[in-house]
Order: sequence, then structure tokens, then C-alpha cells
Amino acid sequence: MPARISIIIPTLNGATTLPRCLGALIEGLASGLIRELIVSDGGSKDATLAIADAAGAVVVHGVASRGGQLGRGCAAARGQWLLILHADTVLAPGWAQVVEDHINSTGADAGADTGGAWFRLAFDAPGVMARLVAGWANLRASLFGLPYGDQGLLVSQQAYQRAGGYPDQPLMEDVALVRALGRLTALPAEARTSAARYQRDGWLRRGARNMWTLARYLGGADPEVLAAQYRR
Repeated sequence: MPARISIIIPTLNGATTLPRCLGALIEGLASGLIRELIVSDGGSKDATLAIADAAGAVVVHGVASRGGQLGRGCAAARGQWLLILHADTVLAPGWAQVVEDHINSTGADAGADTGGAWFRLAFDAPGVMARLVAGWANLRASLFGLPYGDQGLLVSQQAYQRAGGYPDQPLMEDVALVRALGRLTALPAEARTSAARYQRDGWLRRGARNMWTLARYLGGADPEVLAAQYRR
């Protein structure tokens, strides 16, 4: 049976974090799970592209926009399943077996009846605040079906196409897709992501801003406007 998964990673000047993200994927190669690695770049000026090339990735180029980059990356994918990761996310050891078990449990290679699956979030930082913010993210994903992109997303090609794929928008593209996918499954594996932005802005301030942005998006705010305000 051919390898079933395409890995898609959007990048923009991710040279400091991408090597650890890619290193964690080796067990998926060793187990014959990964068919291809696709890096969808938004115009990196650092060593991101050299790192991707050294890893044997297919590199897709385009304008910097998270939704647009993910859409282009997924459009280039040939695997029956898509595993979308952020460049600053590192999957915990054992993830490949968890993913393979999930795919096998669907009862069909293409997973037509599954909406998707996400990993349990953790941060690469110690302390109570890191655990609380990650715990809230996992609770939000479990109760409301709203995992963010830094929790990773495993979805079959059929389910992805049926949901209409990623919208070409600079923010909340992950929320838009998971809402269209419907039923989501929590995977018993961890995705450890960078805490740099929380440490820079403050855990409470960053967390509150994320929640407010989500509430405004769900209330119908324009993602372009939200993205401009979010960057400020």
C-alpha cells in the first residue's frame, strides 16, 4: 500500500523553528506513512527554503496569507490524507502510530465519513499559565469543535474537498475549515507549539486577545480587518 499522508506546512521566515518540526516527522517516514512533504512559503527571506529543500520538500510559492498558503499546499497534495502543521509545532514521539490507528479506524482509506482530527496542544514552556492556556485550547476544541491550526489537523482528501478547503484569508482560516468539516476527533498525541508570542505579549493579554478575535470572527467580522488589528 502506498504511503497515505501528505504533510503541509505553511512558512514565512520559519528557519528557527522549522528544523524541529521536520525532525519530529522522521518516524512517519520510517513507518512508511508519509507520501510527501509540502512547504507552502509566503516569501521567506531567511534560510527557510534551504531547510525545506534539504528535507526533500515540495515547495509551493505564493503571497503571504495563511489561508492562501494552506490552500495552495493542499491543492498540490497527492496523499489520501492531509496532515497540516504549523512550522513552530513539534509532534510528540508516537504520533505516527496514533495517526495510523485513526486512519485504520475509519474503515476506509479515504476517510469519507470523518470530519477530521486534531492533536492535544501543549507549549514548549514551563509554568502554570502555559498549562492553563493549553488546557483551555483543548477544552475549546473538545466542547465546541474549534481547534486552532497550532493543534494540527488530520483530514482526508475527500472530507477536505467536501468542506470546500481553506478560504484565502489571512486569519481564522483554520476556524473556517473546521466549522465546515463538522465532526472532529481528538487524537491521543501531543502537538507542542512555540510559546514565544505568549511570552512576548503576556499569557493573559495574548489569550484574551485571541478569544476576542475569535468572538468577533464568529460574529461576522471581516478577517482582513481582524488580521490588520491583530498584527498591531
